[in-house]
Amino acid sequence: MLEVTDLDVFYGDAQALWGVSVSVGEAEVVSIVGSNGAGKSTLINALMGILPARRGRIMLHNTDIIDLPGHRVCRLGVAIVPEGRRLFPALTVADNLDVGAFNAEARSRRGESRERVHALFPRLSERRGQLAGSLSGGEQQMLAIGRALMARPRLLLMDEPSLGLAPVVVDEVFDVIETVREGGVSVLLVEQNVTRALEISSRAYLLAEGRIVMEGDAAALAESPEIRRALLGV
Repeated sequence: MLEVTDLDVFYGDAQALWGVSVSVGEAEVVSIVGSNGAGKSTLINALMGILPARRGRIMLHNTDIIDLPGHRVCRLGVAIVPEGRRLFPALTVADNLDVGAFNAEARSRRGESRERVHALFPRLSERRGQLAGSLSGGEQQMLAIGRALMARPRLLLMDEPSLGLAPVVVDEVFDVIETVREGGVSVLLVEQNVTRALEISSRAYLLAEGRIVMEGDAAALAESPEIRRALLGV
């Protein structure tokens, strides 16, 4: 599905990622965990074509997408749930969802996709005529996920989806991630809630200061002394 090899990313002259290599298989949840400033969001933005990469390869279905802009990456079956949601607050819930149906195939199946999103998040159906800016934080996160799913992605990039949410909403978000995976969509999850991220992932990578320092089976990493010291505080 996705194979990233030796990725270097810079902000101007300042290097942010050094030789990062990660992979995501078909219908697999893989987590990138790390502390603030480790480079997790930088990696997601580089994969989506929002940030240019200086070196390396990003192979998606055997096609190198490293030089493609974001809209072309989206057309190849990748969607992003960005950190901070980045909704259009003056548009309705329904209009925000429709924005996600960017590519031609997604537009042609917009009604079907909307029904799927409403089944996952019934509150979005109840609030479809409400302005996005008037939703609660949890409802806005649901809308951000729903908007990404409207693109009918094969790979979903999620950047801190549980950030700032109440525990009950966090549970709902992680349940949806598992449901999405069961539907055949691969998920690359960047998340500071390490315990929950590792619970739903098959594999994980620990990113520190722009470098991958550990990788492996998620359940094994959850018991790793290094992970527990660095991220869980125990």
